[in-house]
Amino acid sequence: MSKFLQLSRFSRFSFRDLIVTAGPTLLALVAVCAIAYVVVDPTPPRHVTLSTGQENSAYEEFGKQYAAALAKHGIQVTLKPSAGSGENLHRLKHGEVDMAFVQSGSTDEAKAEREGLVSLGSLFTEPVWLFLRETKAHPITQLSQLKGMKINVGPRGAGAPRLFKQVLALNGVEPADLTLGALANTPATVELLEGRIDGLVFTSAPEAPLIQMLLQTPGIKLFDFIQAEAYARKLPFLTHVVLPQGIVDLGRNIPDVDYNLIAPTATLVARADLHPSLIDLFVQAASTIHGGAGWFQQQGQFPSARYTEIPVAAEAAKFYKDGPPLLQRYIGSFWLANFFDRMWVLVVAFGALLLPLSKVVPPLYVWRIRSRVYRWYGQLRTVEQALEDVPDARRAEIYAAQLRRLDEIEELVNQVSVPLSFADGLYGLRSHINFVRQRVLGLMADGVADAPQALPA
Repeated sequence: MSKFLQLSRFSRFSFRDLIVTAGPTLLALVAVCAIAYVVVDPTPPRHVTLSTGQENSAYEEFGKQYAAALAKHGIQVTLKPSAGSGENLHRLKHGEVDMAFVQSGSTDEAKAEREGLVSLGSLFTEPVWLFLRETKAHPITQLSQLKGMKINVGPRGAGAPRLFKQVLALNGVEPADLTLGALANTPATVELLEGRIDGLVFTSAPEAPLIQMLLQTPGIKLFDFIQAEAYARKLPFLTHVVLPQGIVDLGRNIPDVDYNLIAPTATLVARADLHPSLIDLFVQAASTIHGGAGWFQQQGQFPSARYTEIPVAAEAAKFYKDGPPLLQRYIGSFWLANFFDRMWVLVVAFGALLLPLSKVVPPLYVWRIRSRVYRWYGQLRTVEQALEDVPDARRAEIYAAQLRRLDEIEELVNQVSVPLSFADGLYGLRSHINFVRQRVLGLMADGVADAPQALPA
């Protein structure tokens, strides 16, 4: 072991000196990387809140699917039930949630920008479903025939009340012309089935359990918006969709005819400060959840950057144009792919500093090694200066003291360790110590008071 330690002293390179020399450089690089890490913010939060909708609504059902999709990546999605689109928009504006389902037509582009909202894309159409108790004697074909009836339009904060009042206004019907209820969807359905109200209005995707049930309930009739195309022209955020004959149950031919419906679109809206990586992840989940064919959509029609009046987030727009981020296509771990995808700024900063600093470290290393030798030349110079103008009476005493000092310097120099590549400087120092010693001995022997010669170059 001692032999190994002895050999290690005579290496061509000193790792210890390199580490000490490069220490400040390494600390500077670490500091820059830490600052870049904070600025780039590569790690998204592991918790996000999503405002959904009423019990048994499509918003609620889709919210559960999003929570399950993001849970696979270690992100917890807390679902917050609401009355509907209106309340969801209110929560977003006041920062109570991170994301929410919002119905088209609820706001406009300028207002959304002022309130710091961005769209992750439109997800699906949610038709206006007007279910009425069937009356064969007097079938309802026009909305003007609803005057005097009890129609539930949903609670305050839902999207249906505002939208249905707009539709009534186009038919010259005032809200005071009929009794508008404000029950939630589930209790309103019970009231309709019990005959205590004449009809109810939903705005929902067909996946909602209540929609599925009412479409198959005897005695309940879906209103046919035969003027759907005109409604879509009057209210641009609406589209004309058709519920095909037999789509609910082909065997029983439910429904037995095509139904014309008017439909806004559901949009996933987020606050503009939501972490970009979460936007990427939610849009990818939306593509899986809503990308298939449905009752009112073709394969791949949704999600989409179209059909929304709210500005689309840059990350979402990039996804719709180019697909998922490149690294996420090939790296299984979302967190690892996200880290490498967003830390390119750190790599650039690291490279920008590493190049100039790499040119500074080698000269500093050489200076540190050579300084161990060069600093002893100052001691030799001190000895030489002590020999100048020496009084005759004290020559022997001073010469003897300087010889002792030279012996001390030589002993200390013999303990200096330098890599072999710098050994020439150490051996040169030893020869110069001996040169000064010979000069002192010569002065002592000759008794010459001349000043000692300077060291050779």
